[in-house]
Amino acid sequence: MSAPLLEVRDLVKHFPIKGGLLDRTVAVVHAVDGVSFSLEAGETLGIVGESGCGKSTTARLLVHLIEPDSGRVALEGHEIVRSSNRQRGGVPGGISINRARRQMQMVFQDSFASLNPRLTVEDSIAFAPRVHGTPEREARARAQNLLAKVGLEPARFAGRYPHELSGGQRQRINIARALALEPRIVILDEAVSALDKSVEAQVLNLLIDLKRELGLTYLFISHDLNVVQYVSDRVMVMYLGKVVEIGPVARIYARTGHPYTRALLSAMPSMDPDHRTSVPPLAGDPPNPIDPPSGCRFRTRCPHAEAVCASREPLLAETEPGHRVACHMLHAGSGHTAAPRAAA
Repeated sequence: MSAPLLEVRDLVKHFPIKGGLLDRTVAVVHAVDGVSFSLEAGETLGIVGESGCGKSTTARLLVHLIEPDSGRVALEGHEIVRSSNRQRGGVPGGISINRARRQMQMVFQDSFASLNPRLTVEDSIAFAPRVHGTPEREARARAQNLLAKVGLEPARFAGRYPHELSGGQRQRINIARALALEPRIVILDEAVSALDKSVEAQVLNLLIDLKRELGLTYLFISHDLNVVQYVSDRVMVMYLGKVVEIGPVARIYARTGHPYTRALLSAMPSMDPDHRTSVPPLAGDPPNPIDPPSGCRFRTRCPHAEAVCASREPLLAETEPGHRVACHMLHAGSGHTAAPRAAA
């Protein structure tokens, strides 16, 4: 079998906190703690979770905007490494960060801050291809072609500056810029959350059309579970730097495995007055990532927590084909009273 397009194994990132007279590390923030997943060509993987759970940090680690402390990120079986490490022979068959970034681009939440205010729209889109050696005339032609693909008439918009555009138009420019290097994977980090609903729907439909037309693969990060359900093939749920559930979107939304995922889904707004949320689905705030709880990190807010949840971390194990959950209640022999009995 061929390797997944993107494979992530045991990705870790801890941010040190400095203090004292000598500015020593006094604590660390456990932002991402052993995240593993894979992404197949042509699919959309949605990543959900509360603020501070590590979604955006994970995205930045994939493209090495932040250097991971440990772990492996591979494109089609080839690990992404710094050129110096590859030259020393540390990772045989690895590919450089620059080569990886040609295949993996990112669209950020803040459409205005993402663009250089001193560059025109055409210059912003053509910039990356020019840096990577594309002749200027070809780079500008590609920029105008991409403007047309994202629904902006090149003759009207190519010479404009970011402050002359609306939020939706700027995000279309950011999508075009991300596609300028003809990547295979596009990471969308809250790319539609700052837009009003009518513009959001237009941009989502644009993303779906571009995926179909260009054969793209998406990693889609969002707080909006309705949007994630609309665009995703699979969903990965994160809590306090850990993956707690991952599986096909239809299965997770219909047969939720983890109590945290169940709480997130129950908090989704409903248009049905007979199904209003009257009781908060989840109490309290997430624990401090500087000192996360032992065992299961969700146990301090979980109504089903027992002693085993504090003493042992649950494994992210398969409950159904393609559906993995990290919860003692679902795994035989875990020691939780609600767990199924182990086979004799």
